[in-house]
Amino acid sequence: MKMILVLLDGLGDRSYPVLRHRTPLEAADTPNLDRLAALGCNGLYHASIPGRCLPSETAHYLLFGYPMNAFPGRGLLEAVGAGLQLDDRDVACIAHLFYAEPDTPRGPILYRRSWKDMEASDAEWEALYDPLTPFDSRGIRFHLHRIRGNEGVLVMSGGASPFVSDSDPMTRQMPMGRIVPLRPNSEREQAVRTAQALNDFLTHCRQTLVRHPVNRDRVDSGREPLNFLATQRCGRRIRVAPFAECWGLNGLLMASGSVFGGIASELGMTFQRVSDGKDPGRDLEERVRTALDDTRHEFVHIHTKAPDEAAHGGDPKHKAVVIEALDRGLSSLVDVVRLREDILVAVTADHSTPCGTSLIHSGETVPLLIAGPTVRRDRVERFDELSAAWGGLGLLRGEELMLTLLNAAGRSTLYGHRLGAEERAYVSSTYPPFFD
Repeated sequence: MKMILVLLDGLGDRSYPVLRHRTPLEAADTPNLDRLAALGCNGLYHASIPGRCLPSETAHYLLFGYPMNAFPGRGLLEAVGAGLQLDDRDVACIAHLFYAEPDTPRGPILYRRSWKDMEASDAEWEALYDPLTPFDSRGIRFHLHRIRGNEGVLVMSGGASPFVSDSDPMTRQMPMGRIVPLRPNSEREQAVRTAQALNDFLTHCRQTLVRHPVNRDRVDSGREPLNFLATQRCGRRIRVAPFAECWGLNGLLMASGSVFGGIASELGMTFQRVSDGKDPGRDLEERVRTALDDTRHEFVHIHTKAPDEAAHGGDPKHKAVVIEALDRGLSSLVDVVRLREDILVAVTADHSTPCGTSLIHSGETVPLLIAGPTVRRDRVERFDELSAAWGGLGLLRGEELMLTLLNAAGRSTLYGHRLGAEERAYVSSTYPPFFD
């Protein structure tokens, strides 16, 4: 049985007075999601533990059944997704140019404007990024790669450690952070040297950017300078078993972001990059159609960033409108669940993204529905954060989602039954046969 997992990024949210103390999902008109909920079994999901605020990339690793200590870091995934060729010992982090200035002449440098708010021409971005690397300090080599616009990946080689802190506070009017070694960590000396070298590099970037002719022109014309390169989420490759080996399924991941290409590459899944247009519902409809037409994969992961982006805009009403558009893109899945015996459908989110708070993501659970010919039907008839809590799935966490899907698809094996050297959650066909 084929599995189709539709992931609505950042779908979960909080209640707002402007929505009569409902969440955007509760306030939205979602007939297709509600029909799917009524045709299946519902519950709540958290990729880790309730209350923990997860970024999408970490949530996806956990959702796909990998432990937290197997996660290689956002920087590594962005680098791989952008097509950069990395040595397994290289360390990568994401990097952006910011506007940052001290409060007083000798005070800490404060985060003034987010990298997402800074506008510049492509020529300006290129002129500002190019002179910052190559750079060497304490035996560590730095290479900054601009992927697009103001999105960069910094690669450190020469014995760098990923166990260092971030310089990006991700909150305005807070000081840019000095890099320090994380504790505890298993590479103490390497981490100390990496922190020192990265501080040297950021100082070099600050000095170069402050004097840069592009920034002088920006100040003269009344625009804010792009005068600080901030870094966050260092990572290094961690070799893990491929998705197909873990679950016995050929996996396809459809998404628009480079980080998801990195996830697919590191986990041995097929990646299909899709484009985000002006109508998220039409985009989702096309992705669902592609998943239904696909004959090469037993597991298809369909991703849309639209709810998360709407939430970051801070308007709960707008997020509800976006959810309604996405719902229109799911009409074909209702017929699939009603009429086909060979497909299992699940819909959920990777995390909650609240509208208009200081939190980037929040730690509330998200709704989950699973529908298909083998799935129990509960009495839930609405798909939202509170209705789902009454469903028959209860609360699932981490790899429990994949285990539940494997079971519903009739692909699970009896726990403790071992064929071959590795104990699997599915019936393996690759174990050595016995010959007479």
